[in-house]
Amino acid sequence: MDPVEVTLLYQGKLQILPKVPVKSYEDFSVIYTPGVAQVVQEIVKDKEKSFQLTSRWNTVAIVTDGTRVLGLGNVGPEASLPVMEGKALLFKYLGGVDAFPLPISVKDPDSFINIVSALEPSFGGINLEDVESPKCFYILERLQERVNIPVWHDDQQGTAGAILAALINAMKLTGKGLDSKIVVFGAGAANIASVRLLRSYGFDPKRMIVIDREGVLHAERRDLDSMMFNNRWKYEVAVTTNGLNVTTVDDAFKDADILIAASMPGPNVIQKRWIRSMKEPVVFALANPIPEIYPQDAIDAGAKVVATGRSDFPNQVNNSLIFPGVFRGVLDSRSTKVDDEMVIAGAEALAEFARRKGISSNYIVPRMDEQEAYYELASAVAEKAVERGYARVKLAREDFRLMAKGRIEESRKRIRAVQSEG
Repeated sequence: MDPVEVTLLYQGKLQILPKVPVKSYEDFSVIYTPGVAQVVQEIVKDKEKSFQLTSRWNTVAIVTDGTRVLGLGNVGPEASLPVMEGKALLFKYLGGVDAFPLPISVKDPDSFINIVSALEPSFGGINLEDVESPKCFYILERLQERVNIPVWHDDQQGTAGAILAALINAMKLTGKGLDSKIVVFGAGAANIASVRLLRSYGFDPKRMIVIDREGVLHAERRDLDSMMFNNRWKYEVAVTTNGLNVTTVDDAFKDADILIAASMPGPNVIQKRWIRSMKEPVVFALANPIPEIYPQDAIDAGAKVVATGRSDFPNQVNNSLIFPGVFRGVLDSRSTKVDDEMVIAGAEALAEFARRKGISSNYIVPRMDEQEAYYELASAVAEKAVERGYARVKLAREDFRLMAKGRIEESRKRIRAVQSEG
């Protein structure tokens, strides 16, 4: 099917339907004025009741400025809307979450932060999407400090969480450990966040080597001073990784155990000779729509486990595995934050789910159509929110799992009912 024709047919991907029945003329006075004034007064007395008396408990804003959309670059907020609508559909279908696409027309990061902060009373969480680097790091940090609901940047935490889930099982298959030598190819939002998350998980940053367009990041690079002023997040990676003092790409790959590439569409961005120089490697080539190296080429060069970002190859590593369950978990626990410990808990739950089904070189993470995986991820995140002291709702993990299961199943049931009407 042609995507434009499909979109024209439905005129967008979303609509809003009421859940309170309207059966008579008298119902209007309950749903709206004057009856709604009583609900208002309840929230005036206690603002937290907005999570019980409105739809806020299950809503997320998907906010973008359209500056880095998919592989298309800065397309602007209007052109980003189809992507945000698609994201909202995935939120509902996979996580049972009501998400609102909100592209905004702003130029500077502080205006972005002010606008999103002002949205806090309407939503239970914020999903930042397709915001260019390094602006995205600054915006995420400031918003996480400023608002009292979870703020998440899917291109950072979502991708990093999916990478970690897949890596946990790839390491089990190959017998590799936390002392693995890791090549991180690309220094954009996803890989900078992945370095931080892998370090939090226990990997040794000194055995990580990050490569950007200019070559290997190391403490003696000539552009380090300008990096410190223009992209302090990348600068921090440059000075805290590469304890092996590698300066060339060839030496970075030599005897490395793991490659995590999230750079530019391939093929042939990653050379087969680099894979041959690695040590029975795990290769994640995650660029879309074409991975940096095709899986068969990586296997021919000696890779033991290969993952890409595509669903038509085995082992799709995609943030869609993560964000629906994470937000299901933070909304169910009514968490005030989402941090790296919660992402790690979600990644471990995904990896464990795959292991229970039986992992192999062609199955290291669940597929997006394995609905039960989202219950497990959501409950692990909610449980961690309780442990971290962020949760307003405090239940046992099994209770959170049943809650997530019920809400996702109900959501899919309603979607099927609407779709059956055409």
